[in-house]
Amino acid sequence: MLSRLLPERNIHFTSSTLTWREAITQVAAPLLEAGDITPEYIRAMLDSVEAGGTYIDLGHGIALAHARPEHGVVRTGIAMLRLAEPAALLDQPEHAVDLYFCFAAADADAHMRAMASLARILSDADTRQALRDAASAVEVVELITEFEESE
Repeated sequence: MLSRLLPERNIHFTSSTLTWREAITQVAAPLLEAGDITPEYIRAMLDSVEAGGTYIDLGHGIALAHARPEHGVVRTGIAMLRLAEPAALLDQPEHAVDLYFCFAAADADAHMRAMASLARILSDADTRQALRDAASAVEVVELITEFEESE
């Protein structure tokens, strides 16, 4: 499931030092460019975090930025951004994140299936580390595909 929703074009790496706002905006950019989300979706994600939404911090330096479908989801999609330097949510060091995902689900069913797939991958410590060690989008896609095939 995840390998279909997270194509190479949605996986990016940056060596720039970003704020959490910039990281969320950049991780969402491929979905916006593809027409999967509207600009309002990005604003809704930022507003959610600004309102105390460190709940998107999944631990292990990983955040899953998302908002409600009615805030601008056109099609279900996922994007990933790997930062060289963590960008702390709400500028709180205890919420330092270097692996941002943007998740846009068009409906509850897509939400549940995609979340389950992502959770399985991110709950595996070796896979989490491999995602951090990957140097290209191709490597990330291969890693996810191999993980899904081994299940």
